[in-house]
Amino acid sequence: MLVLRRKKNESILIGNDIRITILECASDGIRIAIDAPKQISIIREELSQAELANKSAISPASSSVRSFQAAMARHTQNTDASMSAQSE
Repeated sequence: MLVLRRKKNESILIGNDIRITILECASDGIRIAIDAPKQISIIREELSQAELANKSAISPASSSVRSFQAAMARHTQNTDASMSAQSE
């Protein structure tokens, strides 16, 4: 990790096409401007973490999927057996 000290209106270059400029320094934080190509995604870290948490919450674990498949198979077998018994 590179740690730099910058003042208002000073910039940091990343590669040839990303520029980070300090716009304002205040006691509660700083404002920065990021100039980068459109194909580069820029998102606050806390939003990225929340997005990952949301995605993992809606994605069932593989063990849950296997349990559901087994329950459905048992249900289908029970239904088939019940239908066979009724037709006899």
